Amino acid sequence: MIRTSEAVLQGHPDKFCDQVADRILYHACLLDPEAYGQIEVAAWSDQVFLTGATVTREPLETVFADVVRTVGQEIGYTPGNSIDANRYQVHDHICRQVRDPREWTRHINDQAVVTGWAGYDRATCYLSPEHFLAHTLRKALDAACAFGGPLEGHGPDGKLIVHLAETPAVRGTAARWQVNTILVTLQQKRGPSFLDFQGGVAAVLLETLRTVAEADARWAFDRRSARLLVNPNGPFFDGGSNSDNGQTGRKLVADYYGPRVSIGGGALSGKDLTHIDRAAACAARQACVEAVHQGAKDAHVRLTYAPGLAEPLDVAWSFSDGGRPPQEVRFDFSSITEVTRGAWRCLRESGRGDHFFDLHHHWNNPIHCPGHQ
Repeated sequence: MIRTSEAVLQGHPDKFCDQVADRILYHACLLDPEAYGQIEVAAWSDQVFLTGATVTREPLETVFADVVRTVGQEIGYTPGNSIDANRYQVHDHICRQVRDPREWTRHINDQAVVTGWAGYDRATCYLSPEHFLAHTLRKALDAACAFGGPLEGHGPDGKLIVHLAETPAVRGTAARWQVNTILVTLQQKRGPSFLDFQGGVAAVLLETLRTVAEADARWAFDRRSARLLVNPNGPFFDGGSNSDNGQTGRKLVADYYGPRVSIGGGALSGKDLTHIDRAAACAARQACVEAVHQGAKDAHVRLTYAPGLAEPLDVAWSFSDGGRPPQEVRFDFSSITEVTRGAWRCLRESGRGDHFFDLHHHWNNPIHCPGHQ
């Protein structure tokens, strides 16, 4: 069976916007751990637009334009790149309310249809193998483009697609995941030859694929038959918001579970951790991981919520092999916000796309194996 998935690097303009939105919420929570916020970010060329609101008990005096530029500098929008974050013109229209945020954070204030999914095992971070590999390669390329990495100066904008063939386990034989094609489009710096650039990217991909295969025998990678496509459209110099507009919440399939799994309608980044879209997504994820931990091959749950009602309107579980919902799982508002309570420090980095990939988030672990915040 052919499987495919994709991921985008931290310098992609949509991911840049996600990171700025979550970093603003992080600063709100630094001031007030119970802060409420909904933040939208849009970017085009050297213009960045901030809208939404924060609610904290004390005045939030953080200069959000500085947050925009700091995030940009951290991911590689620095002098010499086609985007220099120091030159961003920031239009800040965020309303900063000073009042008790619990008016919004202690009840469901919006409707939502939310999904959670888990499958396979901890070795794939309870994700499908194609989505696990897409995220693994994404992180490898992000690291390679950073200071001191083998691709330093290239990026930070980029994206990739994974294409593989899955052979399920049958009659005691192990599953097999054969890598067919890896496609990477990566922003490059001027100077090095195109062939040298392609070779450097290929070297990072090959090293990562070998590491993945050595750690898990289910992976199969044959360099003679697999295709590595690096910038097949030719050189790519002007990246980030210089070549594409960015907006919060536009990479939901990558943020969630890849194209194999249906998702709900709510974005993750830009919403505080009590917002029903985000809190319920994390709780649904943990519930599905627990179901797999208890023996299900995979688990999918769909939750439907109405504003003002603490209990979901509907909870719909589905399993491919007759699994069962964990008995200890509850999806009322108090229970789901308990999953994300105190986890606000993750907002500093979560916009990169690690919501359901990073095993340090306890919602990506079984209920009784909570990981780390």
